Amino acid sequence: MKNNYLNMLYGVIFLGLTGCLHTDINNPDRAISAKLQQKALNSTLAYELVESLTVEVGPRLAGSEQDLIAVEWAENKLNNLGFDKVYKEAVQVPVWHRGEAKASITSPYAQPLVITALGGSISTPKEGIEANIIRFNSLTELQQASSADVHGKIVFIDHVTERHKTGKGYGKSVGGRSKGAIAAAQKGAVAIMIRSIGTDHDRMAHTGMMRYQEGVNKIPAAAMSNPDADLINAMLKRSKNIKIKLQLSAENQGFATSYNVIAEVTGSTKPDEIVLISAHLDSWDEGTGAIDDGAGVAIVTAAGKLIQDLPVKPARTVRVVLYAAEEVGLIGGKTYAKAHQAELSQHYIAAESDFGAGRIYQIDFRASQQGYEELTKLSQPMITNGVVMGNNKASGGPDVSMLPSMGVPVASLRQDGSDYFDYHHTPNDTLDKIEPAALQQNVAAYAQFAYLMAQSNIELRPIVAK
Repeated sequence: MKNNYLNMLYGVIFLGLTGCLHTDINNPDRAISAKLQQKALNSTLAYELVESLTVEVGPRLAGSEQDLIAVEWAENKLNNLGFDKVYKEAVQVPVWHRGEAKASITSPYAQPLVITALGGSISTPKEGIEANIIRFNSLTELQQASSADVHGKIVFIDHVTERHKTGKGYGKSVGGRSKGAIAAAQKGAVAIMIRSIGTDHDRMAHTGMMRYQEGVNKIPAAAMSNPDADLINAMLKRSKNIKIKLQLSAENQGFATSYNVIAEVTGSTKPDEIVLISAHLDSWDEGTGAIDDGAGVAIVTAAGKLIQDLPVKPARTVRVVLYAAEEVGLIGGKTYAKAHQAELSQHYIAAESDFGAGRIYQIDFRASQQGYEELTKLSQPMITNGVVMGNNKASGGPDVSMLPSMGVPVASLRQDGSDYFDYHHTPNDTLDKIEPAALQQNVAAYAQFAYLMAQSNIELRPIVAK
């Protein structure tokens, strides 16, 4: 498999070089792009950054003490790397404490379960909740169920997350996590437990944010590991009356101030126009936040540093944004969009790295149709880094996903997420899951993208409708 990938990559590189070699001599932007790629592929900066973040800060849940330590860490790193400008902007974030989470099957076969509280969940009573479960294949099946069948029970949503390179299986199953408590409570359930939104078979539960709705009773919400969900299914073959005891001590503790941390490479001739590359600084509290999103922080920071160190800065300003509180509701991204509303017309294009550290295989855009066609030509140097041209349907990433509705063009640098949801939101999100060479390839792609966009003369607006 590895040899096939290398042969394919070398073939792409050869074709890319033969296709554009004659133009590089007379095209300084292509030449600089090639140099940025080579420097990125030979640099260990990104790995050093994510190692520093995961070792010296570790888990950094929004609103926690570690969150503010992460902000200080980011400011210090960006200043030490010599960016032209480093600053932070306040973001009000919810404070939620996980507490303890315990669950067990009490009948017909007593066994412990591995669970975790879902982000934002309330606690159970101190003595816990004990009730029979009712199983559903999906959120949709729950929503169609009879209230009489659900009332007084613990809802169990057993939606298996499909494995895909693009991660599209997550989108199919995540509704049970985010909206399940609302649907279950509306039908009289006393609690909800979901199969973890993950593609692994490890006995680790995947956390993640859930939601309540005003006017609907709040019930405790938890996720169980995939093997434990399988265990329950095996029990259901033997008995339809499975009773579970659930104990959560989670607590919502109001609000606190966090920060979006921002660094800039000031443009040489169009300093008021912005090319935005970003990631999110916060993480869940179970692992060390290496792939989600320490990798992204390292990728965009290292890419920005390469551009910062160029002898001549690109025309537009390259702005590196490390967002606060993505995990608890894209709060940093929404706050940024509101705070910078007056200058969004000056944002040339935006992108976010928030899908781990798998190799980037494709770049998609969301621009005008004519602009998209010209961008695919402008971005050809990225082919030599294994990145092919995609479509004009990009979302840009979670924290910039609201920008297209405000007229801002975006790009999605698509990472191979085949194993991303094995580790996502678990204690297994740790540094060893990152391949240094793949991280370097990501930095090369973001450095080339940001530089080419900062030099581009293509008109990208108005962007195509979704």
